[in-house]
Amino acid sequence: MAEKRDYYEVLGIGKNATDAEIKNAYRKLAKKYHPDLNPGDKAAEEKFKEVNEANDILSDPEKRQRYDQFGFAGVDPNYGAGQPGGGFGGFGGGFGGVDLGDLFGDIFGGGFGGFAGGRQNPNGPRRGHDVQASVVLTFEEAAHGCKKTVTINRKETCPTCAGSGAAPGTSPETCTQCGGRGVVLTQQRTPFGVMQSQQPCPACGGRGKTIKTPCATCRGTGKTSARKTLEVNIPAGIDDDQNIALRGQGDAGSAGGPSGDVIVHVTVKPDAMFERRDYDVYIRVPITYSQAVLGAEIEAPTVDGKVKLQVPEGTQSGKLFRLRGQGIQYLNGRGRGDEYVTVEIEVPKKLSRAQREALKAFEDSLRDENYEKRRGFFKNLKDRFN
Repeated sequence: MAEKRDYYEVLGIGKNATDAEIKNAYRKLAKKYHPDLNPGDKAAEEKFKEVNEANDILSDPEKRQRYDQFGFAGVDPNYGAGQPGGGFGGFGGGFGGVDLGDLFGDIFGGGFGGFAGGRQNPNGPRRGHDVQASVVLTFEEAAHGCKKTVTINRKETCPTCAGSGAAPGTSPETCTQCGGRGVVLTQQRTPFGVMQSQQPCPACGGRGKTIKTPCATCRGTGKTSARKTLEVNIPAGIDDDQNIALRGQGDAGSAGGPSGDVIVHVTVKPDAMFERRDYDVYIRVPITYSQAVLGAEIEAPTVDGKVKLQVPEGTQSGKLFRLRGQGIQYLNGRGRGDEYVTVEIEVPKKLSRAQREALKAFEDSLRDENYEKRRGFFKNLKDRFN
């Protein structure tokens, strides 16, 4: 653990960072180091893993609180497991192979208030933690939907001890000091008299049970680490910065509790042609001078292919056309957005002498009424300065 960088340093944020600041820092770095955007770059891949690990801890209020108080030991489920006398002297009796990730969640309840108003059964079911993952999509993949795979590291129920943490042939025993409650009553003399409060049981660390012979496979934690590749169905219409939840695919729960989820964050790469705004699509299409003057039927690209667009005679540069129902499909619903096509007149840069003369003759033949904007501009100019 000594070689690990501080999680706040990894994300480039301060220890007082808000949830929104953590989220923004993670997304920025995840995009920067994502393997799909850095193919073959091993350094970027390691950075990506480091960023995901830091976000997994700091984005979870319970994990973050444990990390802030106890450092890496507070979020490492294997820390001190199975060591004689424990490995965490602050509780005076060691943990005897208890999963610290579950222990501090039980004791502090995410806000150090778990003992003030009663506590849950220390041996009751607990839901597993969520696991973070991310995918990078092209514009077309996001618009039409696709299948992607993500590879995650998650905690699974130990196959050797079935999650009990005890070696085969043995089982956790009810703590004799707290009677399985996980807490003991303490008294403290104050200026207001003797105050009585509940504290974590020093013998079992708040679990209500002790493990004399930890499982050799999981070292008494009840869970093992596993690397899994999961398939993600990307729905049509997904947008940048949205999430997809893979229910029950996260860390295994404890004592029969449900597994957490895998939260897949979606990044959509910018497209060279299309710009998306909600479910509408915007595109700019160049047309020639003669097409704008005479009118023409042009081809306009859409999400589903090319369509015919009628450009009327006398179209001005910057004219916006609306193609109804040619935008992005509504996410998990019926209907679609629209596409907006802006035409831009492209002026030819190189003309032959004959072309120049023909264009000049054409220009001379036009009357001022053909240039309403020009006529209005110079009228305003004359009125202002004369």
